[in-house]
Amino acid sequence: MGSVVSELEGTLLKDPHPFSYFMLVAFEASGLIRFALLLIFWPVIRLLEMLGMDDAGLKLMVFVATAGLRVSEIESVSRAVLPKFYMDDIDMKAWKVFSSYDKRVVVTKTPRIMVERFVKEHLRADKVIGSELVENRFGFATGFLTSDIASISHRVAKLFIDEHPTLGLGRATSSFQFFSLCKKQMLSPFITSQNLHDQQLLRPLPVIFHDGRLVKRPTPSSALLILLWMPLGVLLATIRIVVGQMLPMRAIPYMSRLFGGKIIVKGKPPPPVSSGSSGVLFVCTHRTLMDPVVLSTVLKRKTPAVTYSISRLSEILSPIPTVRLTRIREVDADKIKRELAKGDLVVCPEGTTCREPFLLRFSALFAELTNRIVPVAMNYRVGFFHATTARGWKALDPIFFFMNPRPVYEVTFLNQLPAEATCSSGKSPHDVANYVQRILAATLGFECTNFTRKDKYRVLAGNDGTVSRTSFVEQVKKVVSTFKPFFQ
Repeated sequence: MGSVVSELEGTLLKDPHPFSYFMLVAFEASGLIRFALLLIFWPVIRLLEMLGMDDAGLKLMVFVATAGLRVSEIESVSRAVLPKFYMDDIDMKAWKVFSSYDKRVVVTKTPRIMVERFVKEHLRADKVIGSELVENRFGFATGFLTSDIASISHRVAKLFIDEHPTLGLGRATSSFQFFSLCKKQMLSPFITSQNLHDQQLLRPLPVIFHDGRLVKRPTPSSALLILLWMPLGVLLATIRIVVGQMLPMRAIPYMSRLFGGKIIVKGKPPPPVSSGSSGVLFVCTHRTLMDPVVLSTVLKRKTPAVTYSISRLSEILSPIPTVRLTRIREVDADKIKRELAKGDLVVCPEGTTCREPFLLRFSALFAELTNRIVPVAMNYRVGFFHATTARGWKALDPIFFFMNPRPVYEVTFLNQLPAEATCSSGKSPHDVANYVQRILAATLGFECTNFTRKDKYRVLAGNDGTVSRTSFVEQVKKVVSTFKPFFQ
């Protein structure tokens, strides 16, 4: 159907100002100091924009957000963090027009490194034309751009030497000059034709894997709120963790309300097993590191949980017993059997957390080991900080969770699987695991996927997600490297 050239900010994305995305880069690739510094410069950036000096404001944003950062770290944030926030800001009317053309080109003043992965993988664009960051010979960003922002329009013209693009999408206030090259122009707001049926259109590829600590896009107002809350959040998290360590399990649900927390329980949890009988295996969806702990507070007893790869500090802070698996099938099966012989056990067969409304593929190991299976649908809501990370230090996960003003957990107990739905009826372990995945997804309104832990970590962190047991000195070095960017 021809070709289309579209501006990104204010067209495919609703927000015409990229400031919040630079704030994300500053926070995730550097730390609080750079995050606060960029926020301090926000009035200056807005003043430059009001004076018609948009390019100068953009260059100031780029410099403050990226100067001195490793380009590889900026790429990592662009791959793991930004796509989720871009996706939440898509103008679907503009997308419907954009996706109806065969050749799709996106133009942006934002450094190409920040948007290219999202635009090509999720918006299915063929080409991204944007500004380019200057990288020194040591792999660090200088904070400057390789060429004048005005040259972007000239690069669009070179791309369409033989034939002009069919359609140009943009804003009435856009400073780009590529619209004159297009045979037709459309300006926002967009009105889609009625003959463009939804089922005939491409859909943006959903964001399944997402990293980063911030829950909301840091607009100037929300960024200021985050900075003001941070000291209070650290204090509140410390109090919550200390109180949780001191109190018995049955008292925690009542005390959590005093500190702003809330646990919503649906369904009926099974009673404790009688002595001499095998325990119940609670098969949970995995949203955060807190899933087994929250389940134990609901059950009002310390129920052990098997873990795949958590830090030593998380094991120390855990108020419930943890059983570390090796990912060696025979060894892990023997460990789980021994624990079930003692009593109840919690397992998260996804093997890693997933924030988005998707369930990763379930390992079938649990289905081979017992027929007493109780599926439990876990979900959570937080306001400021995510309690999971693939790129950062996992030991901070519970701290970030408790730093939220009002964390909410939902625990839904499903009925124990009937005998005909278990391996005792002749079903294969994979069939049982897939069945449990489907009923849990249906309970939460999620989608099932065949993605695994390795897929998640390859996308977000460039590794397979294995956490090795390191020495104390190496742990200290990891802590120092976590906080070192705060001073860049």
